[in-house]
Amino acid sequence: MGAPLNAPAGVTQIEFPSGELRLKAWVGMPEAAEAKLPVVIFLHGGFAFGLDDFKMAAPYREAGFVVVTPVLRGENGQAGAFSLFYDEVDDVLAVAKFMQTQPYVDAAHIYLAGHSVGGTMALLSGMAASDFKAVASLSGSPDQIAFTANSWNRKLPPFDKKNPREFEMRSPLSYAASLKSPTRLYYGTEEDFFRDNTQRLVSIAKAAGLPVDYREMPGNHFSAVPAEIADSIQFFRAHW
Repeated sequence: MGAPLNAPAGVTQIEFPSGELRLKAWVGMPEAAEAKLPVVIFLHGGFAFGLDDFKMAAPYREAGFVVVTPVLRGENGQAGAFSLFYDEVDDVLAVAKFMQTQPYVDAAHIYLAGHSVGGTMALLSGMAASDFKAVASLSGSPDQIAFTANSWNRKLPPFDKKNPREFEMRSPLSYAASLKSPTRLYYGTEEDFFRDNTQRLVSIAKAAGLPVDYREMPGNHFSAVPAEIADSIQFFRAHW
């Protein structure tokens, strides 16, 4: 899925190990580079990476963060098999571990954000490891039964759709009390299909005593993104 990768000028393309795989990511440095810099790992929407995904994350770089946009297994001609919100979590954790070893990175300040499919991946990754100082999910899907019920997503599952366990283990809502970092979930005022399950996830997490909340921002799946990213920058700075 997706075209071969070709990083634009001023962007570094790196390789990182994820198990037996070697995967790629783009890295953008802020203009005022200090000795050790905080990082935002930004997970793209859809199931292939493109230049527009990197541009979406530009405000983080402008705010002084190194921006890392990993390309996950099976995307853009890379090795590995697409599993829909499952094995891909390993890739997110792997790029976080890799960035912690880089000499220009403040390893104690690695943040995770993602939009749409990437927002779902951010939640699942934030439940799987405590490597992230804070997590922001922009229009992520808490429940994959609901997600794949939409006509354009029905053919996505590469597993037995008659097995409810397959959906459960890919759904952040199933593990709402497992978030390991301060987390904020976002959705647009025009995204009614995310509202109830997002609020339900946050309610369960809060009942477990976790620092998790949500913001409903004006707009739709895309028009709400600039305000969501701006708010998430302040959220990350509040968790320095």
